[in-house]
Amino acid sequence: MDTAQLQSYFEQSQGTGILSTADADGRVNAALYARPRFFEDGLIGLIMLDRLSHHNLQSNDWAAYLFLEQGEGYRGLRLHLRKVREECNSPLLAELLAQRGKSLSTKEDRFLVLFRVEQVLPLVTAAADSAHA
Repeated sequence: MDTAQLQSYFEQSQGTGILSTADADGRVNAALYARPRFFEDGLIGLIMLDRLSHHNLQSNDWAAYLFLEQGEGYRGLRLHLRKVREECNSPLLAELLAQRGKSLSTKEDRFLVLFRVEQVLPLVTAAADSAHA
């Protein structure tokens, strides 16, 4: 699935997103996140506060984003991600927040963390595929 297909999927799908990160010692965290933002350079972005997920990404660039579609059954995607860069309180971040009726006017820093999608997997794989997913 290329980035354009992935963007279309997320524009048309409702559901719940979970970002999993791990620190340098391998301690894992999972947290609820909104659907990713898509950019022309093929990167995706997640907006985050300086909490455990953001902290983990300072020492380990790898993350996994699981998206469970709303409705019956187990439909969705798993994205394996690698952090490329991040921006703190940037004009682009302010613009993205404004698109959803929000602003940077909080006392806490907000970060736009940009990732390259390394792999896209279905939420549930067939038994024969499970050794590699």
